[in-house]
Amino acid sequence: MSVLLRRSGAVGRITLDRPGALNALTHDMVRRIDAALDAWEPDPAVTAVVLDGAGDRGLCAGGDIRAIRESALGDRAEAAGFWRDEYRLNARIARFPKPWVALMDGIVMGGGVGLSAHGSVRVVTERSRVAMPEVGIGFVPDVGGTRLLSRAPGELGTHLALTATAMGGADALLCGFADHHVPAALLPELTAALGGGADPAAALAGRETPAGPSVLADAREWIDSCYAADSVEEIVERLRSHGEPEPKEAAERILGHSPTAVKVTLAALRRARALDTLEQCLEQEWRVSTAALAGPDLPEGVRAQVVDKDRRPRWSPASLAEVTEAAVEAHFAPAGPLF
Repeated sequence: MSVLLRRSGAVGRITLDRPGALNALTHDMVRRIDAALDAWEPDPAVTAVVLDGAGDRGLCAGGDIRAIRESALGDRAEAAGFWRDEYRLNARIARFPKPWVALMDGIVMGGGVGLSAHGSVRVVTERSRVAMPEVGIGFVPDVGGTRLLSRAPGELGTHLALTATAMGGADALLCGFADHHVPAALLPELTAALGGGADPAAALAGRETPAGPSVLADAREWIDSCYAADSVEEIVERLRSHGEPEPKEAAERILGHSPTAVKVTLAALRRARALDTLEQCLEQEWRVSTAALAGPDLPEGVRAQVVDKDRRPRWSPASLAEVTEAAVEAHFAPAGPLF
């Protein structure tokens, strides 16, 4: 079974169950989770939903990008259908009327963020690695990620998106992707307390601990000044001109990603700041995602990183200078209604 759905006392339990694929999300898993919510939402005996992942590596590494690549190389219908249902589920999670307790232990990336970070009770651990790394495969942050990233303090979200940097628990708390830090060893106790009928605040009491130092908090000064620029080219120039090694390293990471993806990502984040709701951000991401699906960089990025694993993607266009404003703007063209 790719996802385990069951009642455990007072809670509905969702366990993503593809540990060999780091619980990567498939279309069938999205459909089955949505169907479970249809049953649990009106059921008064279900007081909360708890989401976790099988295995010891993480909650979810994101969508099944091998399947998305195959669809991109074909008629693209399956990938578009997956995203449509996934984004609708992300919105449903955000407005779910009962506590949605997401145990964000280990790796939580892409689609895993969409299932967890829009919930009402988001728990990280000392093992958490939270990221929206889409630019590394020629894609753009989606699943409501542009809303989360655009609302992180200062320009931290821009840095995270353009470099594909992963956050530890403290930085996930700082950037608004999580609410609570609980040691991984105490997660079974937390889940048992919730199953016994305790509300989340009572279940967290005595189990929540400080998350430790934030890496990003110490980097705010250079991140905010460098990433406030209006173009990716100027951001890269500011990073390269900075006296410290970390900004220079960030510039090189950006330049290694898809030039089209990083330019579209910057535009999407800037626009997301002006959007009022998660649904509006998801609508924008729907347009961007379907446009990226028709381009060359997404299948090429997945090939280089996951299929052949040569880590040498051949981006098209190959440089930032070759990505025109018109090409970026085309990603925001209407793509039909999402909701």
